Amino acid sequence: QVQLVESGGGLVQAGGSLRLSCVASGRTVNSYVMGWFRQAPGKEREFVASIPWSGGSALYSMSAKGRFTISRETAKNTVNLGMNSLKPEDTAVYYCAARLSFRRDYDSWGQGTQVTVSS
Repeated sequence: QVQLVESGGGLVQAGGSLRLSCVASGRTVNSYVMGWFRQAPGKEREFVASIPWSGGSALYSMSAKGRFTISRETAKNTVNLGMNSLKPEDTAVYYCAARLSFRRDYDSWGQGTQVTVSS
């Protein structure tokens, strides 16, 4: 497993932008896929975006596509989630996660960072 620490959450008005960051440490991350998930109050945790640490295509949920961008800074062991055109329904706790590329399930999770979008 790797250790993950998120930052960058906060309160923003609808239409605004935020960038979340996730710093990974511990085991080498080159063989991992990094993901962002979110969980709104009373709802199940849902996938937002993912990207292979070694490079390759990113994946996005339908709600994130076109508004969010996942990227990685390999020199800093950091994965970012840029969020634009935020909507009140984007309000949730956002979690960074990691899984080995050959596994389906994510087994390393950060503590989460709150994103609140006001209308």
